[in-house]
Amino acid sequence: MIASKKLSSLDLVNYFLGKIDSVEPKYHSFVSVTKDLAKQQALAIDQSDKLQKTDKLAGIPMQIKDVLCTKGVPTTCSSKMLENFIPTYNATVYEKLLAKSAVLLGKGNMDEFAMGSSTENSAFHTTKNPWNVEMVPGGSSGGSAAAVSLGEVPFSLGSDTGGSIRQPASFCGVVGLKPTYGLVSRYGLVAFASSFDQVGPITRTVTDSAIVLNAIAGYDSMDATSINQPVPNYEEALGKDIKGIRIGIPKEYFSDAIDINIKNKLMNAIKVFENLGAIITETSTPTSKYALPCYYIIASSECSTNLARYDGVKYGFSAKNSETIWDLIEETRMLGFGPEVKRRIMLGTYALSSGYYDAYYVKAQKVRTLIIKEFNEIFKQFDVLLTPTTPSVAFPVGTKIKDPIKMYQNDILTIPANMAGIPAISIPCGFVSGLPVGLQLMGKAFDEKTLFKVGFAFEQSNEFWKLNPLKN
Repeated sequence: MIASKKLSSLDLVNYFLGKIDSVEPKYHSFVSVTKDLAKQQALAIDQSDKLQKTDKLAGIPMQIKDVLCTKGVPTTCSSKMLENFIPTYNATVYEKLLAKSAVLLGKGNMDEFAMGSSTENSAFHTTKNPWNVEMVPGGSSGGSAAAVSLGEVPFSLGSDTGGSIRQPASFCGVVGLKPTYGLVSRYGLVAFASSFDQVGPITRTVTDSAIVLNAIAGYDSMDATSINQPVPNYEEALGKDIKGIRIGIPKEYFSDAIDINIKNKLMNAIKVFENLGAIITETSTPTSKYALPCYYIIASSECSTNLARYDGVKYGFSAKNSETIWDLIEETRMLGFGPEVKRRIMLGTYALSSGYYDAYYVKAQKVRTLIIKEFNEIFKQFDVLLTPTTPSVAFPVGTKIKDPIKMYQNDILTIPANMAGIPAISIPCGFVSGLPVGLQLMGKAFDEKTLFKVGFAFEQSNEFWKLNPLKN
């Protein structure tokens, strides 16, 4: 409609800004709303005669998680440490979306430095679940998932280190994709754990996810972990027959730790796939049970290293009244970081310390290698693996924030994909007690097309994606 001039981008932007104004005071999905910038970008698009009619993102509003650098727009990571930080450059993914003429409406709230599973660790405010304000939206990309679910934006970008796109997508009833590690540039993504972090889309539908991934995927010379290989057209996978697709059901992901009601929803989903002609077979991934503890050793170790740059000297918050440089560094970190970030820095520093490095960090890396090998072997037999996304539906605000072990266990089903670097997508598959349930599909490295094909087929078999939390 924008390409044919039936609708202006500015009209669309004004509609979504009105939606944000009406629901944001209750749900707090945004850290900042860029009203003036959005209107400027939209007006420029409306006045341009160079728009490609095939460019599906031209004039479409978006939100991006506040962990991605935006030139001239604050990038806070929802932390006091970066509360006043304004980057001088754009993240590559944001540049790519601007090149497609997408429009920035603002930055999404998150757990501080992407560390958390509930968005309660934000230094500014807690985002509320769109389906029940007493519940968390998940995290760390909780603001992104909530904004899409509430209809404040058509799509958002999140980051996924151990499930931070898929888990909130599951809790909020939307689609969340963690691409293969190296498929999407990390340049301009504020680092938490560099060997895990990956940028991906949070959308209403599988189709929208494919459209956004088409825009952001591809090699970037500014990112040393970016893989230089051709990127397919992911939309081509949509609508294809899945008869004969081999779907593995790993029994470890259906243990007693998973809510029985979620298991029942997954069983219903498996029957749908059988009716669509997929070949369903139970399988086993015994090493995956070690993914959670190994992840928190490796990710915390990388966090300890990455966050050492926040010393009060170069940029960000600074405890300026300190008497010595050492007091400055100590007080800056004491006052600038929240409790969860401090917890992970201490855990990582301990794991990397002399006498413990081999016992913890090295051993965890060896287990990671075993997990990668296990997935490589299992994907010789299957096209995708099907699991729940989370062990429970969204939980009440405040119930797990003081118990880090219980909080960490929310990621028990999503972390293995990050450990192996493989793609995974969460798709709505029903409701339990009025709260959304997510189905997770994991695939071979760089085989997002199969995930989209299988995910789209399931999505079209139901109407979960059509439900609106503000009307139900």
